[in-house]
Amino acid sequence: MRNNIAKEDEKILVLGVGQLGAAMLDALLPAVTPLGRSITASVSPASLDASGKPTSPTHQKYAEAGVDFIAPDITESCSESLVSLFKQFDTVINCMGFVAGAGTQLKITYAVIQAGVSRYFPWQFGVDYDVVGKGSGQPVWDEQHDVRTLLRSQDVTEWVIVSTGMFTSFLFEPEFDVVNLGKQTINALGSWETQVTVTSPEDIGRLTTAIYLEQPRVVNQVMFVASETLTYGRLADIVERTSGKPFSKAVLSLPDLRDDLSHHPDDVMLRYRTAFARGEGVWWPMEKTYNFTRNIHVQDVEQWLWAKLAE
Repeated sequence: MRNNIAKEDEKILVLGVGQLGAAMLDALLPAVTPLGRSITASVSPASLDASGKPTSPTHQKYAEAGVDFIAPDITESCSESLVSLFKQFDTVINCMGFVAGAGTQLKITYAVIQAGVSRYFPWQFGVDYDVVGKGSGQPVWDEQHDVRTLLRSQDVTEWVIVSTGMFTSFLFEPEFDVVNLGKQTINALGSWETQVTVTSPEDIGRLTTAIYLEQPRVVNQVMFVASETLTYGRLADIVERTSGKPFSKAVLSLPDLRDDLSHHPDDVMLRYRTAFARGEGVWWPMEKTYNFTRNIHVQDVEQWLWAKLAE
């Protein structure tokens, strides 16, 4: 394993500048730029113009702040080209998510290790895959479990896993069908007593940055963070109280979800609903979190919803 003392001129690569990647850059930039560390962000090939400059105003804002942009096609890239790319960096923070397709997270992880990257924050910004295990009904979660197994089997690259639970915004995604603000419906997954941990992307960016900078250095650990851990019953109370509107409420029981899934095995959102309805590995007490132990303020569900309704 490489010397685990961060270099003054450390080069950081952030993979993906979507919802989470942008929040990561917002937190990283002011924290690491004064330390002399550089940030490069990886975006899709269509995100840069012919001269290699970002086309999105959001990306342009980061470029003006000093972020360099590259646009490899990670989904189509062979392992060798990824290894060559990653060798240029000391730390890789993976914010790509599952949009790149099945197998991509394992491919990226293999390439990071083969490139000898000093430190890796994998795309594990989700549930506790150690507890969930394999066979949850969500195939991408099986791959996440395999990523952890791979990282633990080697001693070339330090890794830090940041477990966040569900993104707060995902609770309110109409297609997910837990809270639908437009239709004024709330569906509990499993039961009203089932718990779920959620973290906003903004909090994930801030807390991951704090963990990245933590001294003594965090090495080969799973770090738990959370904006809030709550039951679906409490979620319903928060939504009705904050919106000032009554919502139609129902329970999507685990047996019913599993039955639906047997008839529609390729329904991605149904897979997610079923996996969360199990209630295993998808929540942890706030007292267990990094932000609680460091007394770092986070945005709970009610605060997030107030901001959403004010848009």
